Amino acid sequence: MFVDLHSLFPTVVATEQLRMDPLQVAAQLQTLLALRGDQDSNPDPGCAWTGDLNGVWQLHDHPDFRGLADQVVARVWHYLKATGFDCDQVDLHLQRCWPVVSEWGQVVGRHHHPNAHLSAVVYLSGEGTGDEGALCLHAPRQLNELVPGLAVGHGGPIGDDHPLNQRHWLLAPQPGLLVMFPARLDHSVLENADPDGLRVSMSFDFVLSARPSERPPEYLSPHPHQWQRCQRPVP
Repeated sequence: MFVDLHSLFPTVVATEQLRMDPLQVAAQLQTLLALRGDQDSNPDPGCAWTGDLNGVWQLHDHPDFRGLADQVVARVWHYLKATGFDCDQVDLHLQRCWPVVSEWGQVVGRHHHPNAHLSAVVYLSGEGTGDEGALCLHAPRQLNELVPGLAVGHGGPIGDDHPLNQRHWLLAPQPGLLVMFPARLDHSVLENADPDGLRVSMSFDFVLSARPSERPPEYLSPHPHQWQRCQRPVP
């Protein structure tokens, strides 16, 4: 008799295909390329250009992207509700929004966003094959490898990418694809292997706080309006 397998404690990653006007997407691509200007990397030629490191980090306030940002915010509220949040007890803050442009041979290294709680990405290009550089979400730890390090050892007994011991998950970009995931989750972008392809996306960082209240929940940050800015020491 085969034992039942129960996959517990999942990490929730949400995806949705947004409806986007191709002409509007084309105009948005031109806007992002104009914002990038003469820069084409970050700064190593092997690294994609990211707006957050180059002064372009508030796209949600740009008239060409406000509508798209509103769509993403609405989906984030759905994500919170679907993962068990009482949305009447929290406020959601869009902290920053920036473009990422990856040319042939460029990557985005493995990282996470310690400044945020929830991250989201919307793609403005891609063929759905991953040739332009797939998003790679990395497992924080291998709970089922039993012997620590066994799943990443050379010639080990655990099969590569076994569904209960997978080290990463890949997502191929295509226009309008939205993905949302916890900001603490390590992620990267694989190399753009299409000499003629340009991988363009918009990233979003969100922060949760309590709503303005006299008694916010203990482990949720009070609303920023209730913070007190501390004076800097006099030199």
